[in-house]
Amino acid sequence: METYVKLVELLGFEKRSFPSQHYVYLLMVKWSDQSEKIIYRTYPEIYTFHKSLKEMFPIESGQIEKKDRIIPHLPAPRWLYSEKSPETRQSTLTEYCHLLINLPPHISRCKLLTHFLKVRAEDENPPAPNTLKRNETFVESRELARGNASEISGPIILDTYRAIADFTKTSKHEIDLHTGDLVEIVEKNQNGWWFCQGESKRGWVPATYLEPLDGPDEAEDAEPNYEGELHVTIRAYKAEQDDEISLDIGETIEVIHKLLDGWWVVRKGEETGHFPSMFLQPAGKRQKQDAERMTLQKPPPRRSTIRNPKSIHNKTSRRLSQDSYRRASRRYLQQKGGRMAEHGRNAKNAAANSPLRERKNHDNVPEQSGSSSESEARKEVPVIPPRPSAELILQRCSDNTCQRVSIHRAHSGSDSGSGTPASTPASTPASTPASTPASTAS
Repeated sequence: METYVKLVELLGFEKRSFPSQHYVYLLMVKWSDQSEKIIYRTYPEIYTFHKSLKEMFPIESGQIEKKDRIIPHLPAPRWLYSEKSPETRQSTLTEYCHLLINLPPHISRCKLLTHFLKVRAEDENPPAPNTLKRNETFVESRELARGNASEISGPIILDTYRAIADFTKTSKHEIDLHTGDLVEIVEKNQNGWWFCQGESKRGWVPATYLEPLDGPDEAEDAEPNYEGELHVTIRAYKAEQDDEISLDIGETIEVIHKLLDGWWVVRKGEETGHFPSMFLQPAGKRQKQDAERMTLQKPPPRRSTIRNPKSIHNKTSRRLSQDSYRRASRRYLQQKGGRMAEHGRNAKNAAANSPLRERKNHDNVPEQSGSSSESEARKEVPVIPPRPSAELILQRCSDNTCQRVSIHRAHSGSDSGSGTPASTPASTPASTPASTPASTAS
């Protein structure tokens, strides 16, 4: 018989500094064979497992009917401090684990949960620690964990970045950096200003002055989207470099590449160029002044303006030139136009071959050649169907209608016969056909 989990308790969390700064949870797992194991899991790992569990049990997770949900909720990971205020405190992992194990056996003993809580190699042999920093472990007693679980805050991964050059702050909301300084990224804003915290300071820093420890920062940028997203400029900007673009306030453009440094590549007609994202707003939305935009009134500096940047990476990704953006954008628009034209032709052919379309030239009469204007005029005139014959009409009429038509024909025939002289010999045989033997046989 396979073993299953009987109990999961949160013992605390550990702050690690290798390969970059992050947090892991310490979980004590008690199995049905009475064995107890200590495992380490990050919050994103637990949340990923939670999402997989909901997909495996859609009814129990309330995806079909919310009233049927029995799987507990779990907040998504966010860019927040590792301490939560009482106003924003939500369900903790201790409560989640307790509710999870007490679910019906088909969930609490499923293979997905059992596999996730099994001991891994890195649980028994954690990664080699950073010699410059020691791991900090915060362990709570089991009694405290049971009685005051909300005091254990959810560990959130804070990526560590390194400064590639000296940066001098220009406002009280920013912080100074020196080459080689390590900071933790609390928030990555799309405008290119990142909120960081160091040893004893925290504030805004341009993303262009920072690089991740594990690879070039360009690897984190999204791929270009040459279909483009419509945005409107809320502030004017005059280009200062060759690869930038000048725009006035209120212009509508298309964003084709969102870069982490806050300088997005935009397209106006066939022209492309870098433009500060903090001066843009999605089309169709009312302008609003968020706190970051009001605090940081100027766009972050470009990477090309930094003197002697000292990167720890031997090889960095090369940024695309504006010529590459324009060629790729032009090629995409041409292909899109070709697809639209082909779609239009296919739709026209489908309409022409549709059985619901009214047939023209029903009698196959050859059309006379004429001018194009006359042919266009004939196309616009609705086609009148041919009049059916009298025999076809009588076949489709009811018996009552046919009887009335025959009576009408009889009256018409008698009226036409009364116009001839009654004393003529020819009228005598016509007036007595019923007395003949032939009429009786019929």
